Amino acid sequence: MATETPVRIGIAGALGRMGRAVTTMVEARSDLTIAALYDAPGSEGQIVEAAGGRVLVTRAQAVEACDAIIDFTIPAASAALAHLVADKGGPALIIGSTGLSDAQEAVIAQAAARVPVVRSRSFSLGVNTLLGLVRQAAERLGPEAWDIEVFEAHHNRKVDAPSGTALMLGEAAAEGRGVKLSDVSDRGRDGITGPRKTGDIGFSVMRGGDIIGEHQVIFAGQNEILTLGHSSRDRALFAQGAVQAALWSSGKPAGLYDMLDVLGFKG
Repeated sequence: MATETPVRIGIAGALGRMGRAVTTMVEARSDLTIAALYDAPGSEGQIVEAAGGRVLVTRAQAVEACDAIIDFTIPAASAALAHLVADKGGPALIIGSTGLSDAQEAVIAQAAARVPVVRSRSFSLGVNTLLGLVRQAAERLGPEAWDIEVFEAHHNRKVDAPSGTALMLGEAAAEGRGVKLSDVSDRGRDGITGPRKTGDIGFSVMRGGDIIGEHQVIFAGQNEILTLGHSSRDRALFAQGAVQAALWSSGKPAGLYDMLDVLGFKG
């Protein structure tokens, strides 16, 4: 959605990898402008040379200055931001943090009652397309003959597992089969575990090096294997999706949205 006045963007975690990637993406666009950068408490006043010498502000100052805030930080920080925004009645939120607890997700949902919130565990166009394909495959390949395994690999600094994207893929497979992921998820195998339970959706995890993100959903039958996958080559793809979501959120009513809304796959 193009606007005459650039949408004012705030960037949480501006000193982190994703914060820097989002900053670069926003600076390259004429329909957006950086209104505020902030990071962890205590960083206020620090000059970010890579962002044109901008000075870091507080979270509260960013909330006052922006039309939308893009947040790829940590669960506690994302929940605190959502709580503050709910109290203020703005701005819009674009949240890509992973590993949030049910209570933290509930805080974000409460904020969505007052402001537009785009909440996704992956802002990749390719991943969101993959979600649709996985759901369709799971609808057609029944649990009696086909086992489903979700494999994901990330860099050695990632602290949560399975990844948010892996869980999204597992949820898509479960939806395709008309079950709840929590009822069929198999995340731990060690020692003598017995044979695989029919209908379970398994998760396998790798951590190592600087892998940005690898995801595969494997449908294993008796005489054939179907593998659907996605490889992330640059964090810019997540920043691009988040920036698109921030622009899309401008003028939207309060509500909890995801990337399928942003990309027009719903409604």
